[in-house]
Amino acid sequence: MVLNFQEMQRHFVEFFTNRILLCSIFSWFVAQFIKIFTGLRRNEKTSLMRFLVGSGGMPSSHSAVVMACAFSTGILHGFNSALFAISAVLAVVVMRDASGVRRESGKQAAAINLMSRELRKNWKDFVEVTLTELLGHTPLQVLFGALLGVLMAFLCQYWFFPLIF
Repeated sequence: MVLNFQEMQRHFVEFFTNRILLCSIFSWFVAQFIKIFTGLRRNEKTSLMRFLVGSGGMPSSHSAVVMACAFSTGILHGFNSALFAISAVLAVVVMRDASGVRRESGKQAAAINLMSRELRKNWKDFVEVTLTELLGHTPLQVLFGALLGVLMAFLCQYWFFPLIF
């Protein structure tokens, strides 16, 4: 099937005006921006860019994104729709993963980094390994990310987007 220019243009416009996708992306930006203020005081050595694009920290941007997606879907398509059910289940899986597997991976990275520093002290030829430790989230960080996502969905779908779409 060959797409003509008008069909391609329509698909392009649909993609960049998808209210669910835009709200999810906007929620990610807001969560990452908040991390600047919730994380810099605690961890002075982490760069500003790390907070803007990195994972981990308060609030969970993963949770904000998936909850904004799920609740935007519910607002636009109904909270009893199959689309909302699918997005809600995926949101729960992502949030569980953020506070479970990814958090444990961060703890393991911290232990490996500690062992690597100790080995470097004893053996000068040892090449020190530094792994990223801030991977997952505490349950509180996930909760606040989820609440942010719900708030962003309502703000986007009922206040912001009706002004521009």
